[in-house]
Amino acid sequence: MFNQSGSRRWTHFHSALQLAVQRSAHKWTFEDFAECFPTYVEEDRNGASATFNSIADYIEAQNFRDLDKLFKDYNVQENIDTLHRLVLEAKDRKARGETRKDSWNVSLKPQTAVSARTIPILKSEMQRLQETLATVQEENRQLQSEMEEHVAGEHLAYQRASELLDKVATIHREWVQLPMEDMVAWGIQTTELLSPSMRS
Repeated sequence: MFNQSGSRRWTHFHSALQLAVQRSAHKWTFEDFAECFPTYVEEDRNGASATFNSIADYIEAQNFRDLDKLFKDYNVQENIDTLHRLVLEAKDRKARGETRKDSWNVSLKPQTAVSARTIPILKSEMQRLQETLATVQEENRQLQSEMEEHVAGEHLAYQRASELLDKVATIHREWVQLPMEDMVAWGIQTTELLSPSMRS
């Protein structure tokens, strides 16, 4: 149910909580139960006692299940272990006489202590974001260059296609102006002249 291998602070917290759950589950005494169910207790005292104990055990187990879910949902043990580690580190620093920018003292405003811890992190994050932005801008420049090349290529292809269409239109105009009757007549004459030689 609970991980007992955590810090000493977690172990004490868990033990105190376990004791509180047990006490709350058994706070309702058998005498209280007997007042609620006098007939049942008079007819079968042993059965009533067993029922009372089962109910108390169920309440205790249910409380632990609910707490276990809360602990998992909110990482309670991990957070208490982290708090324990920070307290031990602070005690070690105090024993060594070490002071840091974010160390607490009476004249230190909370904003100053928080700033001492957060400003370096924020500066680091800002530098990371600036590097990311520079990378994105370089990628955008490359994409824009590629897009401009594609646009230029498309324009050139359109220009060539337009020139070819102009040539086709010119050829068509000239073709339409040809004397078709003369050409048909010439074709027939040529066929007739070639026909005897083709027969022989």
